[in-house]
Amino acid sequence: MAAETSTSAAAGSGGGSWVESYTGMSTDNIKGLVLALSSSVFIGTSFIVKKKGLRKAGASGVRAGVGGYSYLYEPLWWAGMITMIVGEVANFAAYAFAPAILVTPLGALSIIISAVLADIMLKEKLHIFGILGCVLCVVGSTTIVLHAPQEREIESVAEVWDLATEPAFLFYATIVLAATFVLIFRYIPQYGQTHIMVYIGVCSLVGSLSVMSVKALGIALKLTFSGINQLIYPQTWLFAIIVVACILTQMNYLNKALDTFNTAVVSPIYYTMFTSLTILASVIMFKDWDRQNPTQIVTEMCGFVTILSGTFLLHKTKDMVDGLPPTLPIRIPKHGDENGYASEGIPLRSAAEGLPLRSPRAAE
Repeated sequence: MAAETSTSAAAGSGGGSWVESYTGMSTDNIKGLVLALSSSVFIGTSFIVKKKGLRKAGASGVRAGVGGYSYLYEPLWWAGMITMIVGEVANFAAYAFAPAILVTPLGALSIIISAVLADIMLKEKLHIFGILGCVLCVVGSTTIVLHAPQEREIESVAEVWDLATEPAFLFYATIVLAATFVLIFRYIPQYGQTHIMVYIGVCSLVGSLSVMSVKALGIALKLTFSGINQLIYPQTWLFAIIVVACILTQMNYLNKALDTFNTAVVSPIYYTMFTSLTILASVIMFKDWDRQNPTQIVTEMCGFVTILSGTFLLHKTKDMVDGLPPTLPIRIPKHGDENGYASEGIPLRSAAEGLPLRSPRAAE
C-alpha cells in the first residue's frame, strides 16, 4: 500500500479538521483498476453474444423469458457465457485489490462496449446522444478512479466476517433478502413479463450481497496466495457458498430479463441499480467513506451521477434515428424471428389514457 501523508490540523481548532490521506493511487488500486477495465471489455461483449444465442434458441425452442432452457443447447450462448465468466473472474480479482467504490462504477464501460457492439451486431443503432452518453460514462468513471479511497488493510477473513456481522450490515442484508423473496414469489409470477424492474430488482439486490461476498473471498484467496492460509477458516467457505448461490440467482433472472426486454433497456437499468446498491452495501460493511473527507465523497458522488446521466442518455436514445423518436418497444416480441422482430406490433399501455396502443414499428 502506498504511503499516505497527512496534513496537521490547525492549532487551536475546536473540533479539529479533516485529515488529507489521499496522495495518489496505490499499487493495489492500480491492479484493481486494470482488472476492472479488462472485466468491462469481456462482460460488455458477453451481453451481445449471449443475446444472439438467446435469440437463436428462442427462434427454434421455448424462450428463456417464459421459462424455457433451450438456450443451454445453443453454442453461441455458451460462448457468451464463457466470455462473461472470464470477465467475472477479472472482476472477482479486482475486488481483492481495490474498494468496491472504485471497481463497481467501472462497469459503466461494459455498457459502452455493449452499446457499440449492439449497434454493429444487433442493428440497435446508437444515436448521437448515445455517443454523448458514452462520453459521460467515461468522464464519470475517470472522476471516481481519481478520487477513490485506498483499499482497507485487512489481515484475515475473520476480520471481514466481523465487518459482515455488525448490526448495520446485518440489517441491510435482512432487508435485501426479504425484498428478494417478495419479488420472486409474489411479483415475478404476475409482473415478470411486463415490468422490467422485477427481474432486474432481483439481480441487483442479490448482486449487492454477492459483491460483498466476492470481495471477502477475494481477500481470503489473496492472503492465502501471499502465504497466510485462510482456507482453514470456515468463514472462507461460507463466503464461497454465498457467492455461488448469488451468482446462480443473478444468472437465472438476468437471462430472463435479457430474453424478455430490449438489451438497450436491460443493461443501463441493471447497471444503475446494481451499482447503487453495491456502493451502499460497501459503505455500510467496509466503511469506505470513513477514510475520506467530504470533498472526496462529494466528488465521487458527482462522478457517479455523471455516469448515471450517461447511462440514461444511452437508454433513452439507444433506438433513436436522427430526427425520429424511438421505434423499438421496451419488450421483445414473443414470436419474433432470430433478430427479434415480429409481423405484429406489441400492445403498449398509454400512461396518460390507459389505452392499448400499437408500437410505431407495427404501423410500418
